[in-house]
Amino acid sequence: MNKINLPNGDRITLLHTLVRIVESGSLSAAAQQLGTSQPTISRRLQALEQLLGAKLIQRTTHALKLTDDGERCYRQARGLIEQWQSLEEGLGGARDEPVGVLRVRAPHAFGQDQLIGPLGEYLRRYPQTYVEWTLNDHSPDFIPEGVDCAIHVGAVTDPSVVAVLLAEVPRSTVASPALLTSREPVRCLDDLARLPWLALNSFYRNEVVLTHVERGEQGRFDITPRLSTDSLYAVRKAALEGLGVAIVSSWLVRDDVADGALQTVLPAWRAAPLPIYLLYPYASYYPARLRKFMEMMKEVMPRILGARPPAAG
Repeated sequence: MNKINLPNGDRITLLHTLVRIVESGSLSAAAQQLGTSQPTISRRLQALEQLLGAKLIQRTTHALKLTDDGERCYRQARGLIEQWQSLEEGLGGARDEPVGVLRVRAPHAFGQDQLIGPLGEYLRRYPQTYVEWTLNDHSPDFIPEGVDCAIHVGAVTDPSVVAVLLAEVPRSTVASPALLTSREPVRCLDDLARLPWLALNSFYRNEVVLTHVERGEQGRFDITPRLSTDSLYAVRKAALEGLGVAIVSSWLVRDDVADGALQTVLPAWRAAPLPIYLLYPYASYYPARLRKFMEMMKEVMPRILGARPPAAG
């Protein structure tokens, strides 16, 4: 394989391209993340292989596989790129001035409402930044999907990410007055269990767990949901239609309860609040745009509508 000579800046571009190919899993995904075409990505890979005089990636019908040389090149390329980014930010005392594109994933409910204000403040404070704001209630696969950080509601089960607890969301058990008046009065958990239920399957599916606010006693019972969905808004709408009892974020139904469109059922028994985390992958270097965003989220998240500071301990 004949070697070629390239300016150092072009070499950084080629190494960055290799890292994107590996971490996104395909040439087309790398092209999308880098804002270019797949043929351009393919040409850059070929140029890097010629430059190094080694085959880096074996292409099969269904996947890309790094060669041994490719594994070594990828590991060193990633470290070099992180050092280069750190150098760029550090020059001229600009290390703490965020620049570039920040890719964030946020849950639908908070991401299209309460978090837009803090996001706007971030963009005004750091005019050289740009944000790709994707709404999705599931945690991302950070590196392949090109996501820098995510705001996540609920338990975190992935040990490979950093999870910073920001706040918590109180929840309420609610039902329509029409549903409640059509049944026997609800005086205890057994009565509650006999009602038709709606499930927000991101957080509860076939079992309900409630805790008495004064006694600390925990009660649980099985349910067979009339409707099961991953949409908080769909559960609220179904509850308003009288289709069943639901456990939802208290902020979402605050006005409905105040107007009498929904009623809180057995208010002394409450579902545990949902934690809100900021998630991001482990790395030896984080750009200023990500560090500043994390600082802002730690500051504002406990104060936004519907959230509160996490309980001590």
